[in-house]
Amino acid sequence: MKKAIGIDIGGTKIAAGIIAESGELLNCTVVKSDPSDRDSMFNQVVKAVEQVLEGSSFSWSKIEGIGVGVPGKVDRENGIAVFQNNLPWQHFPITARLQEQFCPQRITIDNDVYMAAFAEWIAAQVNRNGTFVYVTISTGISCSIIHKGSFFRGAGFAGELGLIPVLSKGANERLEIIAAGPGIQKMAEKELQAETISTKDVFAEYLNGSQEYQPIIEEVTGYLAQGIYTISCLLDPHKIVFGGSVIGNNPFLLELIKEKLKIYQLPEQQHLLGQMSISTMKQANGVIGAGLRVFERI
Repeated sequence: MKKAIGIDIGGTKIAAGIIAESGELLNCTVVKSDPSDRDSMFNQVVKAVEQVLEGSSFSWSKIEGIGVGVPGKVDRENGIAVFQNNLPWQHFPITARLQEQFCPQRITIDNDVYMAAFAEWIAAQVNRNGTFVYVTISTGISCSIIHKGSFFRGAGFAGELGLIPVLSKGANERLEIIAAGPGIQKMAEKELQAETISTKDVFAEYLNGSQEYQPIIEEVTGYLAQGIYTISCLLDPHKIVFGGSVIGNNPFLLELIKEKLKIYQLPEQQHLLGQMSISTMKQANGVIGAGLRVFERI
């Protein structure tokens, strides 16, 4: 059974796992990020890889390679982490540094959302001639598109769903600003005139039936439905899978989004309503996808 190491790098934590070619996560570890400078951050990546191997029965001779998911813009061909909002790695040669450190047989890098999307695409067993979309709703909002077995990348910035303007109280606002985790928190604090309300508390109060929180979630799901309708119109995908902490931890949101999406859709578009689901991998999809990309190039 072939095995690879998958790494999912973020601004607060780094997850590393050993992934079987079947997609099984054999071992996983998480370490804190250290974005104070370039080398400190890289040293934490090294630590994560070393820990995940030490916690398993596998040696480097049994590892086919390393897959790495990095936020922001990535130069896949040259192995460069080009730009990130939350890491000190502008034009950082991540592939060369990992090769120097571990000498693996192969290294593949990509944007972290693309890595997660690949794992979800494999798990969904979508027809390889179809169109698949993975949407992440977390501290930001983004999506990745796989069409006929290949990523649709455009000129390199395709899938930035969070940047799409949606109608909010008579004005256009970027979806990410008003419907991602921080946006939900700010909306609640403004509407309820409260100094601090966490996003987690907003959802908890909604589920508890607190009346003042009901309009907030109704409003947020309305914005998300507008964004998803854009995907429905432009791509008419065969399948959408949602991930990220906001919707992954609050799966009831999907039905609310569907109800509002149906209002916009023509009858010919409503096939999508039955093909929308939430990831069952949750936070592991980035690690699994990164590992699986070692075995298959798309």
